[in-house]
Amino acid sequence: MTTNPVGSYNEWDPLEEVIVGVIDGAAVPPWHPAIEATVPPEAWEFYRRNGGGAFPAEQVEAAREELDGFARILEGEGVTVRRPDPVDQSHSFGTQEWQSTGGSSHTFPRDIALVAGDTIVEATMGWRSYYFATHPFRTIFKDYFRRGAGWVAAPKPELTDASYNPRYAEAKPAGGPSKENPFPPETSVITEFEPILDAGDFMRFGRDILVQRSHVTNRFGIEWVRRLLGDRFRVREVAFVDDHPMHMNATFVPLRPGKVLINPERVPEPPEMFRGWDMIVCPEPAIPADQTMYFCSRWIAMNTLMLDQERIFVEAQETELLRLLEKEGFTPIPVPFRTVNTFGGGFHCATLDVRRRGEPEDYFTD
Repeated sequence: MTTNPVGSYNEWDPLEEVIVGVIDGAAVPPWHPAIEATVPPEAWEFYRRNGGGAFPAEQVEAAREELDGFARILEGEGVTVRRPDPVDQSHSFGTQEWQSTGGSSHTFPRDIALVAGDTIVEATMGWRSYYFATHPFRTIFKDYFRRGAGWVAAPKPELTDASYNPRYAEAKPAGGPSKENPFPPETSVITEFEPILDAGDFMRFGRDILVQRSHVTNRFGIEWVRRLLGDRFRVREVAFVDDHPMHMNATFVPLRPGKVLINPERVPEPPEMFRGWDMIVCPEPAIPADQTMYFCSRWIAMNTLMLDQERIFVEAQETELLRLLEKEGFTPIPVPFRTVNTFGGGFHCATLDVRRRGEPEDYFTD
């Protein structure tokens, strides 16, 4: 009898096997409206000048040490760790319609695949530089498939100009998004031309999977996932107050049944289905305001990872968050990850939890 190597239904059951990304070979994505819509404005000139080139070598080396150290800690806890194949992301590529001076990285497997129970679902990715982002993970995915796992890839996107709305910024409502109108469709940099989705916009709660529409996930992509998963899961769209949404794991982070860590700037009130759950408000990040952040905001500090329902990985310098989680009854595990934060991810982004010990549960009554 073959035991399926893939099985993960939520973000908190005991972790048994995980993929941890690597930074080696990372390249600066070329400038494009999809980049402009999501990365910090202070980094725009960096992309314009360095697209297709390398990131500073000392930062890459520091991030490598952090990722390797984190992988060793996971292995020390008895978790099986897999790593993607090495790839030089600086090579140019393209289609009949467009060319890219290079890729990006294979540091954040959470962005490129969703594990829904016993099935791996490859995302489409809305950035042209991520067109082949799933390929460094294919050796691992093929191994899982041969051992009994489900494996499916979303339709390969065309990513022609029809997929993008370069005038997205002009459609933003005065005063920014609100609770009543969090992210109007016309303000997204991607159109509904084809299904586009990043797996980082999904969060798993047993039989329910939450998803947000964003600058990298459209409603076409959400509907594709909904039909794919059918009756096994309920795919529920949620919205937060964020004028540059891209991935949910620095906004709404489940910790265990009944508890969620929330971003106070983006979650004025939780989705209705979470009535009765405790909303733990993340404190101000300790990341210095002047620290270089290539891909994301300082709120990446709340991008944590549950080892089980008690133990949680937190960046070692996030003192206030460490204290808060301990007060809330968790056992924080501080790990240096500040340089990885610089490259756009935390512990949740840098991992894909392939197997957690536990069964699918219903956590909501409606």
